[in-house]
Amino acid sequence: MFLKLEGKRCVVIGAGKVGEPKIAGLLDTGANMHVIALDATAAVRDWARQGRIQLELRGFSPADLQDAFLAVVATSSRALNEFIYHEARRQKVLCNVVDVPDLCDFYYPSVVRRGDLQIAVSTAGNSPSLAQKIRQQLEKQFGPAYAEWVAELGETRKLILASDLDKQRKLELLHSLASREAVEAALLESHDLVAHEEAR
Repeated sequence: MFLKLEGKRCVVIGAGKVGEPKIAGLLDTGANMHVIALDATAAVRDWARQGRIQLELRGFSPADLQDAFLAVVATSSRALNEFIYHEARRQKVLCNVVDVPDLCDFYYPSVVRRGDLQIAVSTAGNSPSLAQKIRQQLEKQFGPAYAEWVAELGETRKLILASDLDKQRKLELLHSLASREAVEAALLESHDLVAHEEAR
């Protein structure tokens, strides 16, 4: 499941070495980011100075979860993490306690991003290391050229859907555009263009 977080209130409790990458992963989602922590890394403090997040250096209060869409918990206290998780459940807020699969309503996948193409790998918290290795393999398989090609596909799809063709013909065209042959041809063309530019 890919969630649209733009404009939604997301709360992160904890801003140390564990919390920082989780905050970083939410920065470009357009979420309304609130970070609560007793202390914060230099990067998290910089994001606050830039206005990308709201940072409050204090202890957690159940009121922090009010109207939140999701919460990410990354404190060093097991007891506090459990308390926040159960409080989030009570307030019907999706919650992820980092590295504790039993205290998670959702997991952070390892993600390959190529523009609008996103490939997520998850082991349901059993082995983040394996998910990371698979992601690295996929990054080699799905190179940067996919970003431009997916964007072109989106524009072509709009034209086909807006055309006067019958429904079946539209489906046939859309499927042919995403065929293995079409993918390989588009990527080869992109590779040739890059090689040509580099040779100039």
